[in-house]
Amino acid sequence: MTSSTLDNAWIPPVVDGSAEDGAGSAATRRPPLVVWLPAAIVALLVLVPIGYLLVRAWEAGPAAWESLLRPKTARVVLNSVVLACGVALTSTVIAVPLAWLTTRTDLPGRRWWAAVATLPLAVPSYVGALAVIAAFGPKGALQGLLEPMGVERLPSLYGFWGSLLTLTLFTYPYSLLAVRAGLRGLDPAVEEASRSLGQGPWATFRRVTLPQLRPAIAAGALLTALYTLGDFGVVTLMRFDAFTRAIYVQYRSALDRSGAALLSLVLIGVTIALLLIEARVRGRQGGAAARVGVARQSGTVPLGRWKVPAIIFCGVVATLSLGMPIAVLLGWLLRGRRDQITGLVTAAGHSLELAIATAAVATVLALPVALLAVRWPGRLASVVERTAFLGYALPGLVVAFAFVSIGVRTPWHQTLALLVLACVVRFLPEAVASEQVSLRQVSPRLEEAARGLGSTMTQAVRRVTVPLAMPGLLAGAGLVLLTTMKELPITLLLSPTGWSTLATDIWTASNDARWAEAAAPALVLIGLSLPMTLLLQSRDRGSRADHD
Repeated sequence: MTSSTLDNAWIPPVVDGSAEDGAGSAATRRPPLVVWLPAAIVALLVLVPIGYLLVRAWEAGPAAWESLLRPKTARVVLNSVVLACGVALTSTVIAVPLAWLTTRTDLPGRRWWAAVATLPLAVPSYVGALAVIAAFGPKGALQGLLEPMGVERLPSLYGFWGSLLTLTLFTYPYSLLAVRAGLRGLDPAVEEASRSLGQGPWATFRRVTLPQLRPAIAAGALLTALYTLGDFGVVTLMRFDAFTRAIYVQYRSALDRSGAALLSLVLIGVTIALLLIEARVRGRQGGAAARVGVARQSGTVPLGRWKVPAIIFCGVVATLSLGMPIAVLLGWLLRGRRDQITGLVTAAGHSLELAIATAAVATVLALPVALLAVRWPGRLASVVERTAFLGYALPGLVVAFAFVSIGVRTPWHQTLALLVLACVVRFLPEAVASEQVSLRQVSPRLEEAARGLGSTMTQAVRRVTVPLAMPGLLAGAGLVLLTTMKELPITLLLSPTGWSTLATDIWTASNDARWAEAAAPALVLIGLSLPMTLLLQSRDRGSRADHD
């Protein structure tokens, strides 16, 4: 997720007064049918998997309900919550100093470090898990280096600690972007006043800057926690009993769809609880954060003798989260076969086809939802918007499980259309959040002027609003494209027969311990994701050019 998206998904943007006045006047009118009806249909689409799970749970027998009270279920819940909290905490510990170093200090090459620190977003977490196991596992590369010193086996990496390490390395950029966005929105005058009163840079950061960053830190922690709760690949490869692994086992091994539905609903309940907690925290603190945003350049803090430790810190994080997985994959590739080119090209084409189709459909479906929320705020808009954002509370495995069960009764079972629809439901919030950003920056008076010249509402939106909001639409489409290419459980369970993607090829090869065959599609997937990540990062860099 880009920082520009995060700025507006979690921290209210600063808009000009005319736009606010126009939005306020629009709020007094009822939304037109051409806007609220498509938005309501999109919201109902998001509710489809939840509705199916509720029906399936209602049909569950007494044994399925009793399974929720077993100690094993309680352990799964506890494991998932502890892991999510642990990843949120460790990601924050990495993200806060990295964000501060790359936005407020004289760190050498800070723009380069800012870009590199974001690039782990291009590495799918399940690919990262394979690399971590190969590098730090009991018989991994590190053990090979230490073997001459008598180290025959390293401690087991599987379980909680391996999952925590892997998810931290490949999810901290979400926290980093949120905190970096928060830092750019702070009024530097407050920090300057603290410095003028004799407080040093560290005391100013601890007593003035950090308290103002709490909403942004909470937003970043929420994103990493939600990602962790919905992750399937890492906890499965690390053999850690979390929600997604338990649901998968219930569905594929035990063939217990009712039990899987009940566990899925518990997982949705936990994620919604996290969203409500974050919303309450943001409601208490978000107003102050929204009022401090200014465009004035902030001062640069000299690092002095801490410059070398800062460079070492950035280098260690970049090496572990980006350099290590690429090095491991290249090593596997060099030891593997060279006859996979045809299959790789086909899988890469399928991944791009799925990602482009999902991005296009999500961008179109998100527009009426974003328009309704921004131009006609009210009870209806609030319900539709929050329903659309339920995608954040629907882990990919849960969406896949629901659509598999629904699709098997329809002619669209194992078709590309059903796969795209499931991905749209999962990633729609990314498009909605990004489009809301641009729509808030387009004055409603321009649409009213077009209506006054004889255009219908649809024509005004198509000819005036969409062209002006195009940067946000493209950013949302790019973000959906990036995340869809990396998606594993939805493609694993819903792909048409014989229709493989890079993600499914990686998973199939790694499950059979064919590491060399997994390396090639993994490197191609990272290679396809890197340009999009760099493009999204360039938008962030452009927005803060004056600060550098």
